[in-house]
Amino acid sequence: MTKTHILILLMFSNFFLGQNKQFFYEYKFILDSTKKENVRTEMMVLNIQKEKYQFYSFERYTIDSTMLVDSKKGLMVMSPNKETVNEIITKYPNSNKIVYTTFLIWDKYRVKQDVQFDWKLTNEFSKILNYEVQKATTEYGGRKWTAWFTKEIPIPDGPYKFKNLPGLIVKIEDSHKNHVFELKGIKSSQEQFIYPSFDDYSVFELNYDQFVKKFKNYRQNPTADLVGKIPDQQDSKGTFRTSAEIIRELNQKALEGFAKDNNLIELNLLK
Repeated sequence: MTKTHILILLMFSNFFLGQNKQFFYEYKFILDSTKKENVRTEMMVLNIQKEKYQFYSFERYTIDSTMLVDSKKGLMVMSPNKETVNEIITKYPNSNKIVYTTFLIWDKYRVKQDVQFDWKLTNEFSKILNYEVQKATTEYGGRKWTAWFTKEIPIPDGPYKFKNLPGLIVKIEDSHKNHVFELKGIKSSQEQFIYPSFDDYSVFELNYDQFVKKFKNYRQNPTADLVGKIPDQQDSKGTFRTSAEIIRELNQKALEGFAKDNNLIELNLLK
């Protein structure tokens, strides 16, 4: 181990010193590449603990926390009809392994993935939030990315799956600025963080190659897994509908939604 690595390790240990850190990132993204003016904004959290790091939507976390409290009270809970980023990314120190948790229809998927980044550090420097930052570039998910990181916060991590720079990523964006993450605040806590979890989902564990195949099939036929799971029934107006009719309608709505969701952060998933 070099002196530099020892120094970074010591700084890293002192930085934690009994505290957990939460880094709040503003995430601006464009879902539909044909409507660049429609920019969505969501606050994301990078939660840093000694044994693992987790990245998730703050709004989704608030919703899930409220639902979990209500369910423990015996109340019927339903997720509000509000679009949020539903993915949770769990990363581990000194490892390229991550667990990517996402939903397809009503099923939950835990995807184990090995992620490595080929970072190119430049001699360009700037200042963000009063931190001295350095520019680095990489390619991932079919996009070219530019990151600004600071050695003043000796955590080799950042938003989404990005990691392994010699300091915290303060800002990162793709070359077309379709997906932009920028640090907005930091919070310290002595409490152990556990993301609220429900037991009412079917959970499937896949490796990344299996997930890519599943995801591409899902985008082509989103309701394939619902066949045989939805009974014939009457709707709220008393109209009788067969299982096939219901699934066909759900499938059509999903495909219409996909047509407007054509600008994924990992663009290569659509190829």
